[in-house]
Amino acid sequence: MCRLLVYKGVDAIQLSHLVTRPAHSIINQAFDARLRLDATRSVNGDGFGVGWYDARADAELGNAPCIFTSVTPAWNNQNLQRLAEKIKSPLVFAHVRASTAGALSETNCHPWRYGRLMWMHNGQISGFPRIKRRLLAALPEELFLYPQGHTDSEFAFAVFLSHLKDPSSQAPLDYREMQSAMLATIQDFNGWAKQAGVEEPSLMNFCVTDGESVVCTRYVSSRTDEAASLYFSSGTSFYEHAPGAYRMVKADKREKIVVVASEPLTFEKADWMEIATNTLVCVTPRMNVLQYPIRDEFYVEHADSQMRSPAFALKTGFAPNVPLSAAPGAAPRDADAAALPIPGRETAVVAPVPARRFIPPATPLTPSLASVYAQMQGAAPARRGAAA
Repeated sequence: MCRLLVYKGVDAIQLSHLVTRPAHSIINQAFDARLRLDATRSVNGDGFGVGWYDARADAELGNAPCIFTSVTPAWNNQNLQRLAEKIKSPLVFAHVRASTAGALSETNCHPWRYGRLMWMHNGQISGFPRIKRRLLAALPEELFLYPQGHTDSEFAFAVFLSHLKDPSSQAPLDYREMQSAMLATIQDFNGWAKQAGVEEPSLMNFCVTDGESVVCTRYVSSRTDEAASLYFSSGTSFYEHAPGAYRMVKADKREKIVVVASEPLTFEKADWMEIATNTLVCVTPRMNVLQYPIRDEFYVEHADSQMRSPAFALKTGFAPNVPLSAAPGAAPRDADAAALPIPGRETAVVAPVPARRFIPPATPLTPSLASVYAQMQGAAPARRGAAA
């Protein structure tokens, strides 16, 4: 069960405010994932990676992201601690890995880059060895040798790149082209799995950026299973109000900060919204957050989505979001948010996804977790040794 984090802001943020300082930072999630409801994988200790873009344009440095990866556990890497205190960026990807495919090596650590594009994945492509030959046959010559590692995630990036008009472009891409390429990538994997007779669902929480726009998915190729967890938060500032305790402040109608993460970085329940299963999220260059349901053969109407089971995600170690009650959400603010066609599916129609609040899971909790979730609910945390 990997963990990922995306930050996009109008202003640059110091990396430490995302990856090291918060009490539930992505580094702490590597060994203390609060949404890990199973015990199949004890820690995300198979390496990590952080990618970022320069805060200021520099012709000599170019527009490609810088990526730092290591196979050491993120919580024990002093270089990461030092870099996080000295680097600021308006767009950051971070990932901690629990290996499901590929050996323990830096080439298998997320994120990856191609030109100005950066990519990471939380999940697994089921039956990947059985569909890999079909995947390679579909890649154009210039991308055939691109993957340097052995993970399904990096090969998924190559498939995504193959659907772009010019993946090597030095100019920013249209976010709608990135959306279309993402949907085509998911469709490819579903088609190859069907051809190979793979019946186990794939978990495809993908994130990609060109340094201007961000496209993320929370997806599972099943009508009955829940996808791996994914949340987002937006506001005008993300600040530390107490040591290790952060809060997303909303002082304006327009977002200046957007964070997408496998788990919330804060324990302020009002800060985070669940991204519904089989949904694509786009953060535009103008900081608009758009959500679209992915209407394919695995889509179920929102009213029926509560029937999805978390069993598969738990079995594979990718904890799903906790079942939540629906609440009406705001409509997308871009005029074109009403239509996101899936390639090859003329009947595809999309609509805004209702926002859903983050609440704690209805499962037995350890004393430490009970205290955390009591704070999230606004109740006074139970003291150690207090009578039940």
